[in-house]
Amino acid sequence: MQDNADAVIVGGGLGGVAAALALLRAGRRVVLAEEFEWLGGQLTSQAVPPDEHSWVERFGVTASYRALRDGIRDYYRRHYPLTPRARAWRELNPGAGNVSRLCHEPRVAVAVIEEMLAPYRGSGKLTVLQPARPVEARTDGDRIVSVTVEHDGEQIELSAPYVLDATETGELLPLSGTEYVTGFESTLDTGEPSAPEAAQPANMQAMSVCFAIDHVDGDHTIDRPARYGFWRDYQPDYWGDRMLSFRSPDPRTLTIAERTFTPNPDDDPHSVVSDQRLSAGDSNLWTFRRIAARRNFVDGAYASDICLVNWPMIDYFESPVIDVPDAQDHIAKARELSKSVLHWLQTEAPRPDGGTGFPGLRLRGDVTGSADGLAQAPYIRESRRIRAEYTIVEQDLSLAVRGDKGAVQHADAVGVGMYRIDLHPSTGGDNYLDVASCPFEIPLGALIPQRVENLLPAGKNIGTTHITNGSHRLHPVEWNVGEVAGALADFCLAHRVTPRAVRNTPGLLADFQHRLGRDGVELRWPDVSGY
Repeated sequence: MQDNADAVIVGGGLGGVAAALALLRAGRRVVLAEEFEWLGGQLTSQAVPPDEHSWVERFGVTASYRALRDGIRDYYRRHYPLTPRARAWRELNPGAGNVSRLCHEPRVAVAVIEEMLAPYRGSGKLTVLQPARPVEARTDGDRIVSVTVEHDGEQIELSAPYVLDATETGELLPLSGTEYVTGFESTLDTGEPSAPEAAQPANMQAMSVCFAIDHVDGDHTIDRPARYGFWRDYQPDYWGDRMLSFRSPDPRTLTIAERTFTPNPDDDPHSVVSDQRLSAGDSNLWTFRRIAARRNFVDGAYASDICLVNWPMIDYFESPVIDVPDAQDHIAKARELSKSVLHWLQTEAPRPDGGTGFPGLRLRGDVTGSADGLAQAPYIRESRRIRAEYTIVEQDLSLAVRGDKGAVQHADAVGVGMYRIDLHPSTGGDNYLDVASCPFEIPLGALIPQRVENLLPAGKNIGTTHITNGSHRLHPVEWNVGEVAGALADFCLAHRVTPRAVRNTPGLLADFQHRLGRDGVELRWPDVSGY
C-alpha cells in the first residue's frame, strides 16, 4: 500500500489537475491517478475546446485557470509560426472558433498542464499514475480508508487522509458506497420548473466522441463503418430530419435550423465573434469549433484549417453509460457513430456546388493522440452526483425565475461561474433544454457529501441536479471546483477539522474563504450589467 500522500486524487481531468495544484502549492504530497494518456480531461483527451462565459478575458475565473489560458497562448507564441498579426494579438485565438475566445489544439493544453505540474514531479511531491483507473475502495464507517487502482497490469492500493473524486463519471461514489444521484430528479423533490414529476435516474444527457479533421488534396475516405446504414437513416422524432444531415434543432428555440459546411472558408481569424452555443446564426459548422485557423500561421505552415467535430449529429443518446452493465458497448457504438458521421461527410454530405461528399476531409488522429483517429476519451457531459449538504437547483440561477435579482448569493460561496443551462438530447428521449441563467456563485455545501467525511468531489460530481449540471459542467467551473476541493483538503489537514466543520463554523468558513481569495479564487461577481 502507498500511504505517504496527503491526498489521493482519482481522475486527471481539469478538476483533478486544479485540485493537485492547490494541494501542491501548499506543500502537500499528492498521488494523481488518470485513466487516459493525457492529463486535462475534456480539454485534451476528450478534445473539447473550452466553453466559457463572455467575460472570461477580464474576470469570472480563478487565477490558476487564467494562468492555464495564458500559458496556452504563450506556448503558441514561443513555438508556433504565427503571423506577426497573430503574434501581436493579445487575446490570441489560434483556431478562431465561434464557440470560444480560445480554441486550440489539445496537445498544447497537455504541454502547458505538464509545465504547471513539472516542478512538483521533480521535487517528488507529485506522483502520477497513468494510465490508471479505480477498481475498489475500502471504507471504515464514514471514511474511505484506501482506493485501489489498476495501473500497468497491477493493482495498487492508495491511502491518504483525503480522497478526491475527479473522475468524469464519479467512479468512486459507488465503489465507496457514497450516496449519489443520477439522471433527472423529480420536481417534487427539487421544485425545479423544468423537471419531470417523477424521477428518471437513467435519463442522462447524450455523450459524444469528438474528432479532428482537415481538408486537403486527395481522397481520404475512411472505410464504411459496419453500422453506417443504421446511423445514416437514424431519425429521432423531434430532429426534423436524419441525424446525418445539416439540419437539427436549434438548442434555444427547438426550431429546425439549416447548417452549412464549407471547409477552409479563408476567413479573417480576427473577425470571428465567439458565442457559447451553436445557434441558427452560426452558419458554417467548419468554423464553429475550429482549433487551427491557417491564416493565423505563416504561409505554408498549415495546409488546411483544423476543425474539431463536436456537432449535434455525433451526440449518442441510445443509452446512458453510467450504472449500466454494457457501458463499454455503448461507448464503442458512440465511436462508430462518430466515424459514420465522418464517412457521411466524405461521401454523401451535400456540397455548396450541388455535388455530394468531401473526400478531401482527413481524420487527424495525430491531433487527438489516438490510434483510431478519434478523441482518446468520450465526452460524457453528466456524472454521478453526490447527495450534498446543499444541492444547486434551477431556481437558484434561472434567469426566468431570478430575473433582475440575479442568482442566489451563498454565504459559503467558493467560486463563480456562468453558462446557460445547456442540456443536450437525452437518453430518455428529451430534446435540447436550454435555459438562460444568471452569473452564479458556487456554494461550498455542494462539495460536501451528506455522510462521508474524507471524500471530496472535484469535477462534475458536485451537488447539482440534472438541470443545473448543464451550467456547471464546463471547463472553468470544473477547474474552480477542483481547485476548491484541493484547497479544502489542505485547509482541513492544517486545522485538523472536517470539510463539514469548515462549512458550518462561521470562523473557519471566513478563514477558508479568505485563503481562497488570497489564492485568486473569485467568490463574488462584480456588477456585470454594464458589460
